[in-house]
Amino acid sequence: MLIPLVVSTPVWIATIVGIIALLAFDFFFHVRKSHIPTIGEAAKWTSIYVSIAIAFGVYMWIAYGQQWGVEYFAGYITELSLSVDNLFVFLIIMASFKVPRQNQQAVLMFGIVVSLIFRTGFIFLGAALINSFAWVFYIFGLILLLTAGNLIKPEKDGEDEESSEANNFIIRLAKRFMHTTDHYDGDKLFTVENGKKAMTPLLLVMIAIGGTDVMFALDSIPAIFGLTQETYIVFTAVAFSLLGLRQLYFLIDGLLDRLIYLKYGLAIILAFIGVKLILHALHENNLPFINGGEHVPVFEVSTELSLGVIIATLIVVIFFSLVSPKGKALTTIKNTRRHAKQYLDTGFEADPVQREKLYRNLLNEEAALLALPEKYKHEIFREQELLDLLDEAHATHDRYVDQNPQWFESRDRLQGQAKLDTAAYRRALENPDALEGADHED
Repeated sequence: MLIPLVVSTPVWIATIVGIIALLAFDFFFHVRKSHIPTIGEAAKWTSIYVSIAIAFGVYMWIAYGQQWGVEYFAGYITELSLSVDNLFVFLIIMASFKVPRQNQQAVLMFGIVVSLIFRTGFIFLGAALINSFAWVFYIFGLILLLTAGNLIKPEKDGEDEESSEANNFIIRLAKRFMHTTDHYDGDKLFTVENGKKAMTPLLLVMIAIGGTDVMFALDSIPAIFGLTQETYIVFTAVAFSLLGLRQLYFLIDGLLDRLIYLKYGLAIILAFIGVKLILHALHENNLPFINGGEHVPVFEVSTELSLGVIIATLIVVIFFSLVSPKGKALTTIKNTRRHAKQYLDTGFEADPVQREKLYRNLLNEEAALLALPEKYKHEIFREQELLDLLDEAHATHDRYVDQNPQWFESRDRLQGQAKLDTAAYRRALENPDALEGADHED
C-alpha cells in the first residue's frame, strides 16, 4: 500500500512564496512596461519556466520518491496541454476585443493569476470531497468524458464564436451596470469620457478572460485528480503549468492554428483519465446500488501507464498537426493576417527601414498564400477580415509612398512581387469559378 505523501508546513510555505515571487518578478520586470515581446525573449523565458517546472519534478522524485515524481510529471504535462488549449480561447477573446498587441501581456498575466486563484480553490474543494466521499470519482470521471465529447463536436462559425466569447454573461452584466467606452487608453483600466468615468475595453477583456477561467478550472481539476490525489502535487503541477504561459503564448502564437489536431488529442487524454477515474471509483466503491456497496474488482491504470499514454498521444497529435498540409495552409493564412496587422499598427512617423521590413514580410506571406495548393485556397474565401486587412495595408502603403517619395526612388510599391487579388477571392465566395486565372494582381 502506498504511503501518503507528507509535506511539512515549511515546505508548503516556501512553495507558495516561491510561486508568488515568480509571478511578481514576471509582472514587475516584463508586464508592467507595455511592449511586444520578441520571439527570442519569449523563447528564453518559456525555456526558463519549463526548466524550473522540470527541476521541481526532479526534486519531487529525489526527495519523496519515484511514485510522486511520476505523478507530478503526469499532472504537469496534462495541465500544460490543457493550458495551451486555453490559449486558443484567450486568442479569440483578444481578437474580438481588438486588444493592442502591446497590452496583451497584461491581459494574459491577469488571466494567469485569476486562473491560479480559481484552480487553487477548486483543488482544496476537490481534495475535501475526495477525502469525504469516494463516489466523487464517478462525477469527476463523467465530467471528463463529457468534456472529451464536447472537444470533438463540430466547431461553431468563427464569427459566432468570437461574438459569444466577447458577449458572455459576465461582460453583458458589466456593460449593464457600468459606463463603458469603445476605445483603449494605453494600459488604463478606466478613462474619462464626456466628463464621466468609464471602463476601457482592456478591463472588459480581463473580465471576459476571468469568467472563462472558471470553466477551465472545472475541466482541468478533475483531470489532474485522475492522475494524483495528493493536494501538494496537484497544486504545484497546476501552478507550474500556468507560470510561463504568457511567454508561451507569444512564442507559439503563429503555431496555434497549426495544431489542428490538438483538441482530438486532448479529447483522448481526458477520456482516458475519465475512464481511469471511473475504474478507480469502482475499485473504491461504497455506493449500495453498485455491487451491493462492495468494491468491484477491476483493472486499475497505473500512473506510469497514464504518463506514457499522455506523452504518446501528444507526440502523435503534434507530429500529424505539423506535417498536415491543411495545418500549413492555416498557418500561412494566420501569419499573413498577423503581418498585415503589424504593418497597420505602424504609425506614419515610424522608421522607414522598419516599415519596409514589415511590408516585405507581408508581401512574402502573400506570396506563400498564392503558392498554396488549389484545394486549400478555399480557406481564404472564409477570411473576409484578412482580405480587408490586405486591402487596407496596401492602400496605407500606397499613401505612405506618395507622401514620402524620397524614400522610394524606384516607386516600386510591390517591390517586384505580386499581391493577392482580394476582389477575385470576394467574388469566389459566391462563385468559386471566378477565382480561376485571377489569383494575383500585377
